[in-house]
Amino acid sequence: MSDVMTGQVVYDPRGVVEAAAQPTAKRVGDLKGLKLGVLDNTKWNGRRLLEKTTALMEAEGPFAEVRYYKKESFSKNAAAELIAQIAEENDVVLTAIGD
Repeated sequence: MSDVMTGQVVYDPRGVVEAAAQPTAKRVGDLKGLKLGVLDNTKWNGRRLLEKTTALMEAEGPFAEVRYYKKESFSKNAAAELIAQIAEENDVVLTAIGD
């Protein structure tokens, strides 16, 4: 939007987000014996939060395997190849933001 009198241009910071609805993944009934993928987004306390959460989840019933993965940067989306690898190698995935 532009003010004709002053020549200043003012932008509306709210913007518009358009996204298609995505169905929720089917939930598992029991974590015991599943392969867990843990995606660390590289935020300062993220790994710590994920490790503690994983330990609490394992107390409910041990996982067959726990694999840790790391994003390149918390400010970027995970690479498509990394997401595909995580999906292929695991039954369930845990990620979180830990500031």
